Amino acid sequence: MTQYIVRRTIQAVPVLFLISVVSFVLMLQAPGGPAAQFNQNPHISTAQINKWLQDWCLVRQPTLADTIREYLGWLGVWNCSGGSFLSAHGLPNFLPPFLGGGTNGVVHGDFGYSIETGRPVLSMILERLPATIILMGTAFLLWATIAILAGVIAAVKRYSFFDQSVTFVSYVFYSLPTFWLGLILIFIFGVTLRWFPVQGIVNVRQAAAPFGTPAYWAAFAANPLPNIWDIAAHLVLPVATLIAVSIAGDSRFVRSAMLDSLHQDYVRTARAKGIPERQVILRHAFRNALLPILTNLALEIAFLFSGAIVTETVFSWPGMGRLYYEGVNARDYFLLMGILLIGSVLVVFMNLVADIAYAIADPRIRYN
Repeated sequence: MTQYIVRRTIQAVPVLFLISVVSFVLMLQAPGGPAAQFNQNPHISTAQINKWLQDWCLVRQPTLADTIREYLGWLGVWNCSGGSFLSAHGLPNFLPPFLGGGTNGVVHGDFGYSIETGRPVLSMILERLPATIILMGTAFLLWATIAILAGVIAAVKRYSFFDQSVTFVSYVFYSLPTFWLGLILIFIFGVTLRWFPVQGIVNVRQAAAPFGTPAYWAAFAANPLPNIWDIAAHLVLPVATLIAVSIAGDSRFVRSAMLDSLHQDYVRTARAKGIPERQVILRHAFRNALLPILTNLALEIAFLFSGAIVTETVFSWPGMGRLYYEGVNARDYFLLMGILLIGSVLVVFMNLVADIAYAIADPRIRYN
């Protein structure tokens, strides 16, 4: 298993490389450019703009060679200031700084600076990450639990009233656009009934500081229960929006996988041996139906933690999805590239997690 994990990790490197190349090329096709965006900021001098463009290989002509250098500079392999693959110390630029390598670029943990705010991209992403983890983690736990239970019960009680009800509700919710469902929930439960807050992650009038700041976490540690309740109240509507559509689709997926498993010969054999029905369903049918379910869940986790752009935008949730939306509006190229790269890493990583989970769910699977 260890050899397989190492081999898959090495194989992921060219995949991530190709994804970053495609993302970078698409960003170049967007209108405007970093220099044009910086020129709109009156707080940045021309000298600062020119130095920043030079450090990131953005002083270029629209030629293939300059585009490649720009990409390699963003990656951290090319020394933009020196114009070579060597750092100022004469060593390969991709080496860590303490070994004489460069300092700019993704390989050095430097995703560049936001064109809109002038802040480091990585610090902006890390600042928004806790809000996304809270929202997506809560949504995933509820969604996966309900979808699996509903799908398994619907398969076991095929064509029953429960199965038909789940089918009907699934088709209804699966056909609803996410933004429309979010707005309807805001109108009913936020504006009309006033049961739940409709924006943000905390009550800004009661919070000691903005969410995610050191002052907020200090206040949270000093008095956790009211802060947990405040976040929980803000979670209700966005989580309901996310899981309503997800449960609708995935419960049908689980039902289909379970129906296929329930009709296999090993299930009939288990029943013929007199094994209790609950064990037949859980230990034989469900465990063998887990493989396609695990694949689906692993990919869904990756997309969730990349940021539910629509849901976070509708509810003004300060997570990575809303940060991406703000970056698109501001044409913040380095910010968008950073979020896309992190999302790509998550997708590749969750595929590896799914493969490992296969071996746990099915002892017959072995990786050499």
